[in-house]
Amino acid sequence: MKRIVVTGGAGFLGSHLCERLLGEGNEVTAVDNLFTGREANISHLMTNPKFKFVRHDIVDPIDIAADEIYNLACPASPPHYQYDPIKTTKTCVIGVINMLDLAAQNGARILQASTSEVYGDPPAGEHPQKESYRGNVNTIGIRACYDEGKRVGETLFFDYHRERGVDIKVMRIFNTYGTRMDPADGRVVSNFIVQALRGEDITVYGDGTQTRSFCYVSDMIDGMVRLMNSREGFTGPVNIGNPGEFTIAELARKVIAVTGSRSKLIHLPLPQDDPLQRRPDITLAGAELGWSPRVQLDEGLALTVPYFARQIELGATA
Repeated sequence: MKRIVVTGGAGFLGSHLCERLLGEGNEVTAVDNLFTGREANISHLMTNPKFKFVRHDIVDPIDIAADEIYNLACPASPPHYQYDPIKTTKTCVIGVINMLDLAAQNGARILQASTSEVYGDPPAGEHPQKESYRGNVNTIGIRACYDEGKRVGETLFFDYHRERGVDIKVMRIFNTYGTRMDPADGRVVSNFIVQALRGEDITVYGDGTQTRSFCYVSDMIDGMVRLMNSREGFTGPVNIGNPGEFTIAELARKVIAVTGSRSKLIHLPLPQDDPLQRRPDITLAGAELGWSPRVQLDEGLALTVPYFARQIELGATA
């Protein structure tokens, strides 16, 4: 049994991670300021005597005993991280410093949930993206608070590792979807499903030919846990994502099919700095972690849609 801290533990990924870790017999403390996390995501865990929830913002230091720390705290959808970009950057920098200090204090292993956004908008010659690609990010754009914040977070992790001997693991998360996503978070999968279930027009930004790769939440959590438990000395960064690549228009048509909706596609201008293509090279994850995704997009959407239908019934998207 380990004492494990999960920051962002009431969020989409964090709640699934807490559930997985508790199922393995660990003591888990979820830390979340509930900016994008929701207590409803972890309500079913509250009666577990090995689970504790602490409402706290990691921009402020915290003292908790821990053997392992999963640092997932940060808004991850553009509407949320652009709502308060300065706070987003503080979470990515000051919050990361606080968590690294906590790891050093406890002698704990710490995992950073970084992002494929560190790659920015890759040119054709860098597709799919390998971990060796250094990225093409607009440092002064509206997405930079998150993109550059996460890049600085990686820098801090490796500096703490080199200078202070902190045991680190860094993963780069590609687009993930599944149950417990916030229906109003503004991400493409949640947007499309909610619009389709309501019979509304599906809003496709740009011409719909831009591509993404979508990883189901159970696969992402499995990759995360495998990385935390990987061999001594393997730090990453390592891509975790599903290499299946789809255009945004293809995703919209799949959502329409699985929901049985009569929604039509409408096109709006492409947001600033929105990447035109995104697909992970997961060779390293396979070699080091023995990991590859099991749930493909059609199956994952079929698992996800009933959750969103229930949220709409409950008025969660109002």
